[in-house]
Amino acid sequence: MIDILIIRSDKDSLSDFTSAMEKHENISISGAGSGAGALELVSSGNFHLVITDETLEDMTGLALARKLVMTNPMINCAVVSSLSHEDFHEASEGLGLLDPLPAVPGEKEAEELLQNLKNILNMTGDGFQ
Repeated sequence: MIDILIIRSDKDSLSDFTSAMEKHENISISGAGSGAGALELVSSGNFHLVITDETLEDMTGLALARKLVMTNPMINCAVVSSLSHEDFHEASEGLGLLDPLPAVPGEKEAEELLQNLKNILNMTGDGFQ
């Protein structure tokens, strides 16, 4: 089972993206509505991937990603961002984040992200079916 944590303040935010991921039988999705809630869940759980919306109720997605990487440098993290690719790279340099997700990701982006995760997990020996 692949455990994914999705952080979003608005329950409707990322709904198409999340629905596409939920179609996979081997994916377990947990959720949090704030950065603080996400940090608590990550400290007590083992997630293969953390996905954060661009803006949360208590911090930005990039600020959360920075805190997550400080807590666990090996965590796989993706951030929704409206920044250009170059600006995102500049803002997230050194964090080791996956490529940014567009402001409104959908099924296509969910499938691409899952394929990237599959490649990462296969390289690290964690496997993915």
